Amino acid sequence: MSDVRILGTGAYVPDRVVLNDEVGAAAGVDDAWITRKTGIRQRRYAAPGQATSDLAAEAARAALEAAGITADQLSVIVVATSTPDRPQPPTAAYVQQHLGAAAAAAFDVNAVCSGSVFALSAAEGVLARRGGHALVIGADIYSRILDPTDRKTVILFGDGAGALVLGPAQSGPRIRHSTLHTFGEMSHLIEVPAGGSRRPLDPAGLDEGQQYFAMIGREVRRFVNDHLPQLAKQFLHEAGVIPDDIRHFVPHQANGILLEEVFAKMALPHATMHQTLADHANTGAASIPLTLDAAARQGAFHPGELILIAGFGGGMAAGLALVEW
Repeated sequence: MSDVRILGTGAYVPDRVVLNDEVGAAAGVDDAWITRKTGIRQRRYAAPGQATSDLAAEAARAALEAAGITADQLSVIVVATSTPDRPQPPTAAYVQQHLGAAAAAAFDVNAVCSGSVFALSAAEGVLARRGGHALVIGADIYSRILDPTDRKTVILFGDGAGALVLGPAQSGPRIRHSTLHTFGEMSHLIEVPAGGSRRPLDPAGLDEGQQYFAMIGREVRRFVNDHLPQLAKQFLHEAGVIPDDIRHFVPHQANGILLEEVFAKMALPHATMHQTLADHANTGAASIPLTLDAAARQGAFHPGELILIAGFGGGMAAGLALVEW
């Protein structure tokens, strides 16, 4: 009997490569400083005229090709993004149009950098009721919302998209367990202050830079170090596996130094941590599916191996998934 499996993965990054010295110039930092602080060497920026849906559609096409299905077989498209094409309609509607997936319901999820795990859980729920195939996409263009003079943020982010196709199959990677968490009392740690109903963006807000992404970096780091290892321990217990069983760790690509700190605390003695941030930086909701795709295409995963996926970011939010390859 078949159940829902991961049928294919895909990713897309824009053509333009932006090196550390270029992105750091206005922020007063250089390549050596950025590399030492983050482990990032370069990132990709979207071209003028490219929107989040364009990146998402390219990643989706790669995932559909890998899965061996066509867009008209999709039941649902879920796009995780915090940099939508427009405040409304959902970016997923544009993706549906780009792909010609007329039969698919399409909606967005905004859980910032945890978004792809939240979207994965949402898509599973839809398939449980509706059946068929789901396209789960994480896509962000952070280059459009960064203050070029803020060295705490502008050095960290790049643009990109990653995608997964879910559907019925008798074999292949499957999601064994997932869990989602939100800590709303910490929502102030990561935000874009203006542009919504709380504070519409006006000339005064533009003068103050309220349209830019803002982050209290030290507190974010503390949140991740304090919460993620304990949440993962609880999650694995609920899933009925022990840390020794995990062979791969695919985290949100926040910051290379932070990831090394967290990985040490995770106590996964037989796991390999997969990273793409050196070349792509933090691509927001795209980072997990983009990294999963890179590892899968490199042949890093083998049948039966367990992969722990961990998203964390604004909200503050955390999402964990256990995949059996």
